[in-house]
Amino acid sequence: MKNSTLTPEESLLLISKTIEDTKERFKENGYMFIFWGTLTLVVFGSQLILSLLELYKFTMVPVYLFPAGAFFTAIYAWKEFKKNNMPKTIIGNILQNLGWVVGMNLLVMGFLFSGKLGDATAPVFIILLALFMIVCGLSIKFKPLTIGGALMNLIGLGSFLVDTDYHGFSLMLAAVTGMIIPGILLNNARRKENV
Repeated sequence: MKNSTLTPEESLLLISKTIEDTKERFKENGYMFIFWGTLTLVVFGSQLILSLLELYKFTMVPVYLFPAGAFFTAIYAWKEFKKNNMPKTIIGNILQNLGWVVGMNLLVMGFLFSGKLGDATAPVFIILLALFMIVCGLSIKFKPLTIGGALMNLIGLGSFLVDTDYHGFSLMLAAVTGMIIPGILLNNARRKENV
């Protein structure tokens, strides 16, 4: 393989192309943000309803939708990759792996260490998700994702100031502002380009 030195202009063009290619793939997969935001909304909304009905022994049952969602996501992503056989960009690969690392850590912390996290569980989860959303938004230069992540971060920090009884609301609000709305905007951006 021949080594060649790129000019600064060629380097910038290559970086810009990589960012645009990653952004296009994100637009094709905006539904994943919607899926995870909706799943978060359903889980914590269900917990709230079960608590209001005083069915406290069942409030942990909806949480098992998260590992099921991770399994679904893994299978779906694997099938899509095989079907489309699209080359990955370095930024897309980094964001995908970062997503899995953050997600698996949230699952492990939630199922094994929530007792040790105590009152900080929801705020820590929201802040970790917010950091992932901000990194995604900045990486693909998509402002709604960055703004949604920033709002999510503020919700997480604000959750330290409210009673733990309201942390479910914080998680639901964070899901809507940080995942569902940016995911819808990503899907809309793709539809507008295809019209």
